[in-house]
Amino acid sequence: MDTLVSMKVFRQVVEVGSFVGAAERMEMSAAMASKHVMHLEQQLGARLLNRTTRRVAPTEAGREYYERLSQVLTELEEAEQVVGAASVVPQGRLRVSSLSAFGLSHVMAAVADYAAQYPQVTVDITLSDRVVELIDEGFDVAIRASPSGLKSSSLIARPIAMAHLVLCASPDYLRRRGTPKTAADLARHNFIQYAGVSGLDVLQTTGEVARVRLSGNLIVNHLEAQRVMVLQGAGIALLGTEVIGADLAAGRLVPLLVDEVPPRELPIHVVYASRRHLSAKVRSFVDFFAERFANESLWPSLEQIKALAVPPRAG
Repeated sequence: MDTLVSMKVFRQVVEVGSFVGAAERMEMSAAMASKHVMHLEQQLGARLLNRTTRRVAPTEAGREYYERLSQVLTELEEAEQVVGAASVVPQGRLRVSSLSAFGLSHVMAAVADYAAQYPQVTVDITLSDRVVELIDEGFDVAIRASPSGLKSSSLIARPIAMAHLVLCASPDYLRRRGTPKTAADLARHNFIQYAGVSGLDVLQTTGEVARVRLSGNLIVNHLEAQRVMVLQGAGIALLGTEVIGADLAAGRLVPLLVDEVPPRELPIHVVYASRRHLSAKVRSFVDFFAERFANESLWPSLEQIKALAVPPRAG
């Protein structure tokens, strides 16, 4: 058997945690992937993997071998990319994770255009508000929004756009329940919580920021579900303009208390693993999205949000 292929199969098994997942990446059967690893173990005279019915995990020797092997294979792949850089064409399977609501409203159309421009790339996209483990879960690229930035030093984040977190409600809800004039008024309103987050940062007249707890009888774990509830007049919520930008511009939702609860910047990034030489498919995808969103006005500006924060008329 080809030992180099066996090494690559072993690396994939460790990263994915299964022979089936590794086999899909290497475009071979799970049985063949298992044979490649056994071939490697026989050559090394050491057991590299602990196999159970639920998961495959490296042994102590396997973990050490994986860490050294990964460096060697990465350098080999980079060397191949450098040599063939002039003729590299984006191709193969590209796994992408994207924010769900933002994905439906903006990313899907962009992905369709990317796929038309690069027909040899198969884009496998997953929509989720969960922050995926890019490397461990086998994703090449992720589109994320985070007000606090990224904590992992092993990832590169390329900014593509800026959204804002805005406290908002529907005109119908405000007609029925009244428009809060101060943060203290929020206590008598129904706050739609996202994933159980029930607090807001409020800017006081002293210039200090205080955390205010709110209550409500609705809790959701999906941003699009939260948006639908707010549009239906079920309560007040804190949502990003990447989700409700069009609703604000059309008057379906109204910004609230922009002085006491200032819209908070929400940067949106294309995130990928840190490598000196990116694959052509990842590089082309990142460049495509950076250019795509740099040339489009997706959301109201901060000044426009403040201008929209006017209580709607009754009736």
